[in-house]
Amino acid sequence: PAMATEIPVFPTDARLTYSRPADPRDVLVKEMEKRKIPLSIGKTCPVKCTFCYEIDHGYRDTLEPGKTTQEVWGYVLDDIRRKPTRPGEQWVWGGNEYMEWTDLFLHPKAMDWLEDFLKYTDKNVTMFTVGYVHVPKIHQLAARYPGRMNFELSVITLHKDYRKALMQHAPSVTHLMKVLDGPAVASANFYSFDAGTMSEDAKTISRINPNVILWMGCLTPLKGMDENTTRLCRQGKQHLPGEALRVHEAG
Repeated sequence: PAMATEIPVFPTDARLTYSRPADPRDVLVKEMEKRKIPLSIGKTCPVKCTFCYEIDHGYRDTLEPGKTTQEVWGYVLDDIRRKPTRPGEQWVWGGNEYMEWTDLFLHPKAMDWLEDFLKYTDKNVTMFTVGYVHVPKIHQLAARYPGRMNFELSVITLHKDYRKALMQHAPSVTHLMKVLDGPAVASANFYSFDAGTMSEDAKTISRINPNVILWMGCLTPLKGMDENTTRLCRQGKQHLPGEALRVHEAG
């Protein structure tokens, strides 16, 4: 079935130019040793959030094994299944040590492979995404495998003007409401950008799903960010005390 929000396809020449390992599976093994689920969409992240701290890759070397195929996924899943399950341990979906960070739910097989992970292993998973998950399937998986998914949803902001400025290729607010409205999301992170941004988002999210843990604060300007993004980050910091007070007063 089609997603409630269509995943956009962005024309880009920004294909990965990083060195590929002699055996692409070497980097998969290294990631899994760190308890990372090593999926790749085969290109730089097309969502292009302007505040992304992976804009500047200068702080680490990046290896790219190529877009994950069904055959490679079978290899990854088999390797994960053979590893010992440790109490309280979380495998990470959406943040790597050696490969590039991308929103892995942009991979067309992501939802199927998440189901495979939950069905064929006894391990838990922590997931990061700006919301590219299928509804209702993500809620169905959460209900079928209670306690197995720690889904951290990167809301950032529900205010359309700021979403357009910072993450214009991210899912729509309408889609995020559907993602929040169900058992899947464990926590949501969102930030201060002006008076009535973070505090209003906190009330909206809590109204839709009172069980969601709220992660709030402000974004930090980093090297590589454009001037407008830097300005919005600093503006958000200036408004953070007032916004925090409004959240506190809202109960």
